[in-house]
Amino acid sequence: MTADTARDLSEGTEPGHGNAAANPFDAAEWATPFGLPDFAAIRPEHYVPAFAHALKRHEAEIAAITGNAEAPTFANTVAAMERAGGALDRVANVFFNLTGSNTSPELQAIERAVAPQLARHSSAITLDPQLWDRLSAIDPDAEALGDEERRVLDRYRSRFHRAGAGLAPEAKARIAEIAIRLAELGTQFAQNVLADERDFVLPLDGADDLAGLPPFLRDAAAEAAQERGGAHSHVVTLSRSLIEPFLVFSTRRDLRALAYAAWTRRGETSGETDNRAVIAEIVRLRAERARLLGFESFAHLKLDDTMAGSPDAAMELLRNVWKPALQRAAEEREALQALVRAEGHDFALEAHDWRHYSEKQRRAEHDLDESEIKPYLPLEGMIQAAFDTASRLFGLGFEELRDVPRYHPDVRTWLVRDADGSEVGLFLGDYFARPSKRSGAWMSAFRSQERLNGDIKPIIVNVMNFARAPRGEPTLLSFDDARTLFHEFGHALHGLLSDVTYPLLSGTAVSRDFVELPSQLYEHWLQQPEVLRAHARHVTTGEPMPDALLERLLAAATFNQGFATVEYAASAIVDMTLHLSAAGEDGLDVVAFEADALRRIAMPAEIAARHRAPHFAHIFSGDGYAAGYYSYLWSEVLDADAFDAFREAGDIFHPQTAQRLRRTIYGAGNLRDPREAYTAFRGRLPSIEPLLKKRGLAA
Repeated sequence: MTADTARDLSEGTEPGHGNAAANPFDAAEWATPFGLPDFAAIRPEHYVPAFAHALKRHEAEIAAITGNAEAPTFANTVAAMERAGGALDRVANVFFNLTGSNTSPELQAIERAVAPQLARHSSAITLDPQLWDRLSAIDPDAEALGDEERRVLDRYRSRFHRAGAGLAPEAKARIAEIAIRLAELGTQFAQNVLADERDFVLPLDGADDLAGLPPFLRDAAAEAAQERGGAHSHVVTLSRSLIEPFLVFSTRRDLRALAYAAWTRRGETSGETDNRAVIAEIVRLRAERARLLGFESFAHLKLDDTMAGSPDAAMELLRNVWKPALQRAAEEREALQALVRAEGHDFALEAHDWRHYSEKQRRAEHDLDESEIKPYLPLEGMIQAAFDTASRLFGLGFEELRDVPRYHPDVRTWLVRDADGSEVGLFLGDYFARPSKRSGAWMSAFRSQERLNGDIKPIIVNVMNFARAPRGEPTLLSFDDARTLFHEFGHALHGLLSDVTYPLLSGTAVSRDFVELPSQLYEHWLQQPEVLRAHARHVTTGEPMPDALLERLLAAATFNQGFATVEYAASAIVDMTLHLSAAGEDGLDVVAFEADALRRIAMPAEIAARHRAPHFAHIFSGDGYAAGYYSYLWSEVLDADAFDAFREAGDIFHPQTAQRLRRTIYGAGNLRDPREAYTAFRGRLPSIEPLLKKRGLAA
């Protein structure tokens, strides 16, 4: 953060002054097609004055609510709060989408400055005693509020209560201090991880370094080298879509070890980007905040308002999956070690060997080769498969828009229409890895659906990190990549199909252990023969995937699931254990804590947790999934059972079942408690058996 940036924020520089003349955020609406942000006009220097102006405006809107002399009502308090803050949301939605997907040193400096400002602003609202008194005084029965209004009121009261609105002044002040510091630390954590990912390259110079790599991977490594300046002919970066296939195919065990060490030690480099001290402070402050709010631990605070309801319920699920997964992983390990011996080697299998020998085992068991599959999974074909599935389920149509604003040349935009031709919203796809983008895949919104301030249509974005093919050639996906595309598009549909009045309830604004249901459920359609036969077509010939290959691919669906379940569940268990503990009280050595937690659950040495703590962005770059990484598994219990509704109907596109799914899940936002929402779709709550069967872990 520069001194000027900090001063501008604290002094509240107005748009239209100084370097921010003709600030695009001054406009009441974007003068662009479909209300897209005016990306071409927005420059880094516009954000600081735009944030300052929007913060002042929101403060004035809140002051008008608290200063209202009339008795508190839903209309003059809750609905007024829902209408407030639009200018701030507009700036923040653009800014934070870009800091994740197309950042720069200038944006990172602004992010470090603005994060604590926004935390201070949010705390000032949720800890305002006058607002709390007004919310507490509203009588929903006396006003005969409807179901949606009652839900919004309930959510506001819960949010304020959990933020500390009912605490004594001294505790409120400390809660606010903690929020500001956590915002600073979360930003620092994320930027440290991005720096480690951006700065690492493994050069592959010469035939020996490329040994074992199939043509598609050599091409991707060459393209990555060009994007990094062309100093080497080929490079491996820490993008998952590049490093994972390298670990699969490279026959250079020494290079696999180097790449794997860099991948698993992001955030643990003993330099300026080391996250260990950052984590220790985050954990300590979260525990302190939970105690101030009257909770036993941060995990108890987070899960009090979830579908699981308690850490015990989440840990019970993890334990029920861990035991069969560990047993299956042990069987897989022995099979891989036997392969090592069969090749004439005498080394013990290590973590950087697992993917390499697992691919060989898959070929032996299922006659499958990743290089044989990928030509049938071109990116364009998988995008169309996701669109076609949405069309057949929900009647949606997708029209690509060419001449519209975009924040990067890679971004593509589609207008989404409903079955009756009406506009649903815009969908943006940003598919390729680049140094300015954080790793992983996610869905976000530049604008969320609502009707309180007019018929607001959503603008939803999916961000991926696929390894790009050389210019002019089609990008080919692995089956895991294709599954990721379907997963994130499921999230996108949750945002696009939202059908609520109030912004607070819109789209994905649901319980953390419910939000993965729409995304994980959508993955199921990719794995159906009917979908693959239609869309898995050879990139050159256009021929559909041969039935024999399709059958082998689907038969291998549960292959290596011991490994996959163990690496995921280990991360979830470490997350929950860390946030159940008071380990941060006297200084936390997070690496030692992590090692001890894994030792106590008998973690196999040959498998590493999917996300090690120093780069575990889900739980430390903000607290969205903190004490909540179990949510993917919790939602998988739901999605495995939910897809059975279509099987039971005898049609994976059964119209009545799809209509009910849209109404109760994809379109319902946070209109009702997640248990009620699931029951409204399925008629009952799920059991764990479909999940174990899906993963091949059932007895």
